[in-house]
Amino acid sequence: MNKLAIAQAFSNGEFANCYPYIKDSTFWNTPGQQYLSGRNAILEFCEKVMDYFNAVEKNFYIHQTIENETSVSINGTAEFFNNKKLVSRISSCDVYEFNSQNQLISIYSYCISENENIKPHSMEVLYKTGFSSMIATLVF
Repeated sequence: MNKLAIAQAFSNGEFANCYPYIKDSTFWNTPGQQYLSGRNAILEFCEKVMDYFNAVEKNFYIHQTIENETSVSINGTAEFFNNKKLVSRISSCDVYEFNSQNQLISIYSYCISENENIKPHSMEVLYKTGFSSMIATLVF
């Protein structure tokens, strides 16, 4: 898989597809929430997350990707439902750093739990407000 495919799979919760690219030295930092260091810690956490994903209905939306030679950033939204009722909406930005063999060096995840009454903005609105340019400037 190339860097973009790995990042998209991880951001969409398809963790097992990414396991071959996670090294013993990889770390996953979710500032203010947790810091995972090493392949075993990351895979163990991914399995717990998958247990939750398998217990609920979910929708993942990727709104924007930014890629350069060593990094991929993905801005997206995840919605989780229980018995057809929206129980959580998370907006996130995941920033992936890769080595020259497309192995993950680091993952930074910034997650915000949204009020269920807030609807995600369309990309058209984001582009009109200059939001995507601001993200590109802040991330890279």
